[in-house]
Amino acid sequence: MKSPVGNLKISADSSGISEVAFTEHPIVTMGDILDELQEAVTQLDEYFNKKRKKFDLKLNPEGTVFQKKVWNKLLTVEFGKTQSYRQMANSLGDPKAIRAAASANGKNPIAIIIPCHRIIGSDGSLTGYAGGLHRKKWLLQHESPVVQAELF
Repeated sequence: MKSPVGNLKISADSSGISEVAFTEHPIVTMGDILDELQEAVTQLDEYFNKKRKKFDLKLNPEGTVFQKKVWNKLLTVEFGKTQSYRQMANSLGDPKAIRAAASANGKNPIAIIIPCHRIIGSDGSLTGYAGGLHRKKWLLQHESPVVQAELF
């Protein structure tokens, strides 16, 4: 789908959404559109139009047990809020797991819906984002309750 932050590749099967990724490739629809895909497109469109703050989709990301634990924690970071990697590690019950949590965060296969863009550095700085820092900045500004010229 086309979005304000670029083209998104969305993959799913009957078990749920397995991928939302930024892509530079042209948009191509492969075969019949599953209900899961159509619902994801609808909800993402609502999100980009500020009509949705929380997604209600069946998700099926592939990853390790630890990665899935991190991704489930990411789902608890509310729209318009951020959390540091340190806070993420603490919430997982292991303050020493900052790097492991950051690595799992970076491997999140379902961008935007699993909001890895809401995780920032302890000093408030934007840190790496698989989709590019310009997209992370846009998403955080889009979700910000305060309208301002520049957030970062």
